[in-house]
This record gives sequence, C-alpha cells and structure tokens, in this order.
Amino acid sequence: MSQNKMAISVKGLRKSYKNVPVLAGVDIDITAGSIFALLGSNGAGKTTVVKILTTLLKPDSGKVTVNGFDVEMSPEMVRQSISLTGQSAAVDEILTGRENLIMIAKLRHLRSPTLVADLLLKRLGLTDAANRRASTYSGGMLRKLDIAMSLVGKSQIIFLDEPTTGLDPEARIEVWKIIKELADKGTTVFLTTQYLDEAEQLADRIAILHKGQIIVNGTLAELKKLFPPTKVEYIEKQPTLEDIFLSIIA
Repeated sequence: MSQNKMAISVKGLRKSYKNVPVLAGVDIDITAGSIFALLGSNGAGKTTVVKILTTLLKPDSGKVTVNGFDVEMSPEMVRQSISLTGQSAAVDEILTGRENLIMIAKLRHLRSPTLVADLLLKRLGLTDAANRRASTYSGGMLRKLDIAMSLVGKSQIIFLDEPTTGLDPEARIEVWKIIKELADKGTTVFLTTQYLDEAEQLADRIAILHKGQIIVNGTLAELKKLFPPTKVEYIEKQPTLEDIFLSIIA
C-alpha cells in the first residue's frame, strides 16, 4: 500500500439543495490502496459526497481531486479511473446477467469479455442464473450483479455506496473478501455503509459525517480512544464501533 500518494483529496467541500446545506465544509484525504469507510445517519450527505467524487454532481465550492484529477476540470479523466456501485442497481434488466457483464467488459475494451463475465459470475455466486434476464433476479441477486459490474476491469478507485444492503450474510462475507482482495492488490476502496460491523471489519480509516461535516476521522483504534473509559462491571468490555458512533453523534 502506498503511504504517500493520495487517491482522493477533498478540501472545503460544500453543497446545498434549495438553499439547505447538505455538506458544510467537508475535508477528506484518502491514501491510495486503502479502504476508507464513510459513516453517517440517513440524510447525512454520504451519497452526495459519492456523487460529487464520481462527477455525477457538481459541488457548490471546494476543491476535489480523484486520482490526481480535478472533478470539475477533468471529469472524463476521473471517470476513466473509477468504478461505482450506487444504492440503486445500474443493471439492464432486459439483458441476462452474463450479457450485462459482457457489455461492460466490451465498453472497457477488455480482451475475452465472455471469460471476464464468467469469472465474475462464479465469484459472486451467479453462475446458475447467468442466462436468465436480470428482470427475474431477486433484489439480492441484482445487488451482486451490480457489484460484479463495478469489478469489471481494474479501476484504480472503486466507490461502493452501501454495497451489501439487501444481501444475505453469506453474500455479505463474500463481498467483504472481494473488497479486501482489491485493496491488497492496490485498489482504493471508498465505502459508505450503515452496517457498522462492515466498517469495523474492512476499513483502514473511518470517518463520520454528521450535520454536513466530518466530525471524526481515524483508524478504529483512534476512534476507540474517543469513547469514554471502559466501565468495569463483571468483565471489561471494549467499545464497538456502534458504541463509538452513537456516543459521537449524540
């Protein structure tokens, strides 16, 4: 993992909707090859951050660079180096699962798109449904197909906006394994999640977005130091990330 190169840099990011501030001066630096988790309650602005970082939404002010490119000045260069799995599945439901993946592989100009598709279908446990139209998939299967589509090619930065929502425990663990493998191979992963155990398991650094600002940003060990000292009852209990999160935003 690179200790120097910044994959993502956000300085003074602001965004309002109809004069209602959603982001009120967000600052984030994310090292290349790391897993970064952004936590926050519903409506905290997590998805707005992701949309700005992936060039889907323009910021009101602030400087945002992704893979060294300014999101406003060089959006095409940003898009070439990222993949995104949003909260809503970006799947063509008329096509089969395999056809969706082959289409993305062709758009990314990969060799052997069918082989790429079949490997990802196997990895996400979708081989049996590969030739069925995506319109026949359950919500969890659509989610897995959507994640598989974001893994086509070797994007330097992958954005996963609540990626395991709707997945069963076995599928969640498989996605966790994939995320860890990506980071081990040098991919930067930007993750938003409402599952605090997910951030606890995966993230190198965790930030909490609250009322439009990052109120804490650090490793899990650093966040644990912000929690009040452990009370000794029958046993000494270490605080979970959920305990820390609720304590910080209270």
